[in-house]
Amino acid sequence: MEPARLNLSELFIRRPVATVLLAVAVVLCGLLALARLPVAPLPQVDYPAIQVSANLPGASPESMAATVATPLERALGTIPGVTRITSSDSQGSTRIHLEFSLARNVDEAAREVQAAINAARAQLPSGMPGMVPSARSSGVATVAAIDSGLAPGRLAVTWIAG
Repeated sequence: MEPARLNLSELFIRRPVATVLLAVAVVLCGLLALARLPVAPLPQVDYPAIQVSANLPGASPESMAATVATPLERALGTIPGVTRITSSDSQGSTRIHLEFSLARNVDEAAREVQAAINAARAQLPSGMPGMVPSARSSGVATVAAIDSGLAPGRLAVTWIAG
């Protein structure tokens, strides 16, 4: 007589209680592993963004919107990868915030923003002498105070790095 060979499926068919217990153990191990997975409530994502600030002393918010923000927004809107443009105008100041797609390199975008600003200079008021764009890296928390130290009539380009 030949010894009976036992294959894996036959083992589980002959022992249904052991099969159920093994299945329950695998499910419990899976639930335990799922509960211990590290999940951050806010993922670490660096959103590529650039802020452009322009000052024209004595100009009203309406004048800043019409003569400074609109030409800059038109020029900046042609940059590929821009997902959102927001601007705010106040007495003698305009701030334009550009957000780019996540795959966009912020250094390359800053160069293209610089080129768009240079292209729009002819459409900006002549009362903005000495507009030399400057670029500096800053964190998200310091965006509100970016151009507080700029001289009147300067245009600042700042990219948000983190």
